[in-house]
Amino acid sequence: MELGADTKAVLLAAAAMFLWALLLGVWKYRQMIAAPDGLAHPYVDTAHRAALLYSFALLLVATFVELSGWSVLVNLLAAGAMAFYFFGAIAGYAYHGWKRDTTNQFHPPTAAMGAFMTTLIAAEIGYWLVLVAGFLDGQVL
Repeated sequence: MELGADTKAVLLAAAAMFLWALLLGVWKYRQMIAAPDGLAHPYVDTAHRAALLYSFALLLVATFVELSGWSVLVNLLAAGAMAFYFFGAIAGYAYHGWKRDTTNQFHPPTAAMGAFMTTLIAAEIGYWLVLVAGFLDGQVL
């Protein structure tokens, strides 16, 4: 079976995300063994866990891309936007874990965070629906 270029791109994103999750796990472990309470910074923990979840989410996205009836361009735009926000969220968590500047990035709320979250929600849900519609077009209808 020959995979489409769009599917290959999403699978590579999943592989990169999983590698990042593994590396974040090393960072988390190092913090855990060095901390008196045995805990890593909350955002290091969050980055590690979220990266693991996003890596598998990208496998689901890749499956829907492969089975989509839409063009390679539409699939790449939809999956690429989702991957962009997945990677952006992990980068934000890792940044806060590195800086140790907060245990809750939403407090105090900022306009930039509100804008990021609004576009993240719209992109993740909207582009997922595009891929589901592509699956329905390619496999069901």
